[in-house]
Amino acid sequence: MKDHAKVAAGAVALVALLTSCSSSTTSSPTTRRPAASTVPAAVDPNAPEVVAPGDIPDNQAFVTFAPQVGGYSVSVPEGWARAGSNGGVTFTDKYNTIEIRSTQTATAPTIRSMRASGLADVAADPTFVPGQVSLVRRKAGTAVRATYEIGSAPNSVTGKKALLAVERYAFFRNGRLVVLTLSAAKGSDNVDPWRRVSDSVTWR
Repeated sequence: MKDHAKVAAGAVALVALLTSCSSSTTSSPTTRRPAASTVPAAVDPNAPEVVAPGDIPDNQAFVTFAPQVGGYSVSVPEGWARAGSNGGVTFTDKYNTIEIRSTQTATAPTIRSMRASGLADVAADPTFVPGQVSLVRRKAGTAVRATYEIGSAPNSVTGKKALLAVERYAFFRNGRLVVLTLSAAKGSDNVDPWRRVSDSVTWR
């Protein structure tokens, strides 16, 4: 009887030990997922780059430009480089540019014509981004004004284009159309100088 009691007691102790082992909690190893890789968006190598703004100084002197033909005069910053361009004339200083073209036409420009053909010389450029077209009042009369952004001519050293902010004005009187285009590096604070130039157009 004593042997049977010892065997039974041993069996009970074994069962209790196994039950205790099986009921104990074990922590499963944490599975680490690899961090999602962030793939940068492709950069367009031909996209214009933002360059340092080229504000026209407050003390900039202006002179009157009055060509022998063209029927107009306009104030331009003194000392800027002058060159013939697209049947007109340009004045430049770094990325600041004033371009003036004068032609004869029977029809006055309108907002519609500016959108349809008044920007034809730049609209095909892949960097061209149109802005707003509106009527504005200047001393020479009502003008059609268009704004847009576009890349400059490539830099002679880096080959990169600078992003330009542009204002174009179309003035008309007695069959004469004068197109005034003012451009500067985007971010430049040339509001006052550009207003002075566009307000200085005078018919002769």
